[in-house]
Amino acid sequence: MTSEHDHEHEQGTQRIEAFSDGVFAIAITLLIIEIGVPHPSGDRGLQDALADLWPSYGAYVLSFVMIGIYWANHHSFFRLFLRTDHFFLILNVVFLMAIAFMPFPTAVLGEYLRDAGERDAAVGFYAFGLLLPAVGWLSIWLYANARDLLDERLAPDYVRFLTVQYVLSTGVYVVAVAVSFVSAWAALAICVGFTLLYLLPPRRPRYGG
Repeated sequence: MTSEHDHEHEQGTQRIEAFSDGVFAIAITLLIIEIGVPHPSGDRGLQDALADLWPSYGAYVLSFVMIGIYWANHHSFFRLFLRTDHFFLILNVVFLMAIAFMPFPTAVLGEYLRDAGERDAAVGFYAFGLLLPAVGWLSIWLYANARDLLDERLAPDYVRFLTVQYVLSTGVYVVAVAVSFVSAWAALAICVGFTLLYLLPPRRPRYGG
């Protein structure tokens, strides 16, 4: 007979982190590739054409910082797990799929932010792009918690704190998507403000009962 732990992997998370680092590197590189070289026309010179790309520059910086934050936190996040299993690996793949998707809504935001008729849709789509990795991150955490994959030494109040933090983070992006239907600029301000908030160092793990 097989037990419920037969599909767990005791070797840790090193291979997952190595693969994840590769996806992060590719996704963060694709952000700049999405900014095309401008082609001046008429009496507008290259300087004006480059200046006109300011929405793409802003979207690039915002997405670069967000992916960088996920990359920086991914290593410390995975230090909280003692073991993995098959579905844990799949959830991490889904999370990485959301990370790899980010260059597309970033390019859409940069292209349509100045278009008053399409701005709401562009910002809403971008907020949705930020929501996807947040949902993936939360799913990994909730599954690991439910399956006892976490380090047993972690203090219960610390585990609860992270659960609340990840749920609220996901909720903020849901709000940003909803707000985009009313005000694109307000929704974008939520995304920018929340990204800046996550630049603060994360709380150190607490161990013990």
